[in-house]
Order: sequence, then structure tokens, then C-alpha cells
Amino acid sequence: MPRNNAKPPCETHPQLSISSDKVCYIIVKAREFDAKDVETEIDPASNASDNRMVEVLEDHENDPVREELVAAIAALNVEEQIDLIALSWLGRGDGGLDDWDDLKQQAATAHNRQTVRYLLGNPLLPDHLEEGLSLFGISCDEFESGHL
Repeated sequence: MPRNNAKPPCETHPQLSISSDKVCYIIVKAREFDAKDVETEIDPASNASDNRMVEVLEDHENDPVREELVAAIAALNVEEQIDLIALSWLGRGDGGLDDWDDLKQQAATAHNRQTVRYLLGNPLLPDHLEEGLSLFGISCDEFESGHL
């Protein structure tokens, strides 16, 4: 009697146009950026060491973390930016993996030159992206341990 060598069907996920490493990098940078506090000027005549270097934890216009995050998102091609938006929507619960194509279509329709501003305006961006990736079975734990 011949054996059946057929393998059971496995669950397949939709394909992402953006690499998980790029998404994880953006998550790490967004968490660093979100950890910043509003800018305060304790004493304009004091120096950083007198203020216990508190300005490092403040959100300044020329903040290097913000600049890195903006540069990372702006450097993505259009397809990657669309996936990033769709991942954030997926992570905030706007649909499931079965809705991925619809989310991508909506993100493509909404995509414009304000993508960076739109994404940075979401205070839960890193959480939404992380949740979206988790639905694809992807975790940033290994990435974070190797880059932090």
C-alpha cells in the first residue's frame, strides 16, 4: 500500500513588503522617542551637568532620536511605507490577517507625503506595530536584545 507523503496544509501568512528588521528598528526608535518628556528650561544660565543632564530626556525639535526615526521612515519605499501603515492599523485592531489586503489597499489610498508625520502622530505606534508583527508570528525580542 503506498504511503501518503503529503504534508498537512500549514497556515500561511500574507507577505510583507517591509522586512521585520526595519519594522523592529522603527519600533525601538519610536519607543526611545516616546520616552522623551516635554522641553523645560530649568535655568537658562545653567549648564547640562548642573541640571543632571535632564535635557537628554526632553523632546527637542532637533532631537537625534526623532531625526533617526524620521529618516528611517522616510527612507522606506512606498510599498514599505504602505505596509508600515497597514501594520499599525492591524495592530490597533482595525482588522485581522484575513483583512490584510484590504488594510493595504486602504493604506495605499491614504498614502501621501505626510506619512512620517501621520505615523509619528500616533503615540501608540510602537505598540501597534509590535502587535501587528505578532499577528504575523514575528517578534522583535531578538532584534531588541541585539541592538540595545
